[in-house]
Amino acid sequence: MNDTSVLAACRRGGGLPEDEVHIWEVDLDCPPERSPALLDCLSQDERARAQRFRFDRDRDRFVAARVALREILGRCIGLPAHEIVFEYGPYGKPALESPAGAGVEFNVSHCEGLALIAVAAGRRVGVDLERIVSGASRQRIAERFFSPAEIAALRALPAASQDEAFFACWTRKEAYIKARGEGLSIPLDEFSVSLAPGEPAALLDCSFAEDEVRNWSLQSLAPAPGFVAALAVEGRDWRLREGR
Repeated sequence: MNDTSVLAACRRGGGLPEDEVHIWEVDLDCPPERSPALLDCLSQDERARAQRFRFDRDRDRFVAARVALREILGRCIGLPAHEIVFEYGPYGKPALESPAGAGVEFNVSHCEGLALIAVAAGRRVGVDLERIVSGASRQRIAERFFSPAEIAALRALPAASQDEAFFACWTRKEAYIKARGEGLSIPLDEFSVSLAPGEPAALLDCSFAEDEVRNWSLQSLAPAPGFVAALAVEGRDWRLREGR
């Protein structure tokens, strides 16, 4: 796990600056022999979830992601990792139990052996990570879940750019609904995001709430070759800091 200036700032300041969003890139492929020790950090329900994985590699990655999340949050709020307690919203979004975690927002996404963890104070955040893959189902998925404007924008691109654009769109939409914490109760085709390669990430329109476009920021991330990711942040007066 990366750990330099951002975690040092958390330790010194006892909290997160309200004008910053912190994000960590975590390698989940820790040596298998570490996994039993890592389990000691987890809650009973997390251990039960780990045991339900069929394959050792998937279980080890899940454990590594949960431990990394606990270590990061623990340092930000001044608690040992094993003392972190999570609570869950009506749509399953995790949050830190109050009062220790009051005001601290976070979100996690993982794909294969890589995870991204976003943390902020006083503002909702969401992150999504995907590997770019080609597939014949891309257009079918877009037509089912994307807005008419997004479908038109995707079709207008050269074929060579459409895989990247599809996943840019998907991660931006997922990051936004994850940040709101309302799951798929938010119809994916009722809001639009930018998707063209080189175009800044942005929420372009939202049919169910007119203030959303000015109340949310999107940022594209490039965590590793072959992957695409997006960050959604409530508000605009913030800056990104990366844990390294």
